[in-house]
Amino acid sequence: MQDFIQLIKSRSDEHEMAFSRLHDLPGSMMSILRQELDSLIRVLYLLSIPDLAERRRLMACTINGERWKVTTQNGKQAIVTDSDMVAVSEKFQGWARSVYKFGCAFIHLSNFHGYNSSNPLDALSAEEKADILEHMRYYHHGPKSDNPTFRELAIYFPMVFEKVKGNLECYLNDLAEEIPVENVL
Repeated sequence: MQDFIQLIKSRSDEHEMAFSRLHDLPGSMMSILRQELDSLIRVLYLLSIPDLAERRRLMACTINGERWKVTTQNGKQAIVTDSDMVAVSEKFQGWARSVYKFGCAFIHLSNFHGYNSSNPLDALSAEEKADILEHMRYYHHGPKSDNPTFRELAIYFPMVFEKVKGNLECYLNDLAEEIPVENVL
């Protein structure tokens, strides 16, 4: 378990260093933010598992370079997908799905990379855009505009990163202490 936690902390610390150097590259900032969210949703998924032995098994899978698989109700093995983990994380962090989905567009080559000539926020549904803006305003007091440009939104990325990193650190402490799931939710 300690190896897994150290792996996550090392990744997060490197993200923090990278973030501090990318102040004028918002697409790259979003990619790193998405990677930090990847760590967060994995930790939240683990915390949702009441069986501590199963938590430890999945952490060992990461250390051993194996995909996470769980036994279904039919007794078959199923790969744990990002979608599965994001769904579980919604119980902890209501904003995770919106930001994760938005961030995925910066991990994979997409039209979002044309943010210098078009606004990627315009490609979101009204609901997704409203979710992102609601969370940005609640946690970071902006942006004020209902139709911000990507560059206006990017001003808040360092604060978003710090919030995600801080949450990740708290949940890693819960994981290390093997806190029961009912005490985390």
